[in-house]
Amino acid sequence: MQIAIRTMEPDDIQQVQETAKLSWNATYEGIIPADVQERFLTGAYSDEMMLRRMEHSLMLVAEKNEQIVGFANFSFVSDSEVSELAAIYLHPEHQGNGAGTALLQEGISRLKSAEKIHITVERENLIGKSFYDAKGFKTIEEFEEDFDGHTLQSIRMVLTV
Repeated sequence: MQIAIRTMEPDDIQQVQETAKLSWNATYEGIIPADVQERFLTGAYSDEMMLRRMEHSLMLVAEKNEQIVGFANFSFVSDSEVSELAAIYLHPEHQGNGAGTALLQEGISRLKSAEKIHITVERENLIGKSFYDAKGFKTIEEFEEDFDGHTLQSIRMVLTV
């Protein structure tokens, strides 16, 4: 069955939370300590925060056989025609099947006035970095950032659309 992309609804929150947790744990094992991941996920993906994201940004889900297999979170386009791709996460078993590409393309098509999409990715997140490279994102900056007491090596990238 095909991957369907649609706007996230409140009934999707639990599946999105589970996808975020599975994706984060698989992606950042050995990069970000488990306790730091857990604190981040608890705050960033709480029910309240998910409702706020749905209200103030573009939340898309990728669905296969009525199960959410991934999601993306885009900020709405700013005055400078820039959107931030705050998150694009896939269930580890569904990476590499086109869901990430479909989420990215749908987000770009819905943000019609976007001229640039920005993303920040952890340098050791090789799957994420490879995905963004393959989609035409270009590195514009590398920097260290404090992530709840853990230092990340971050890469800022941009896609001109």
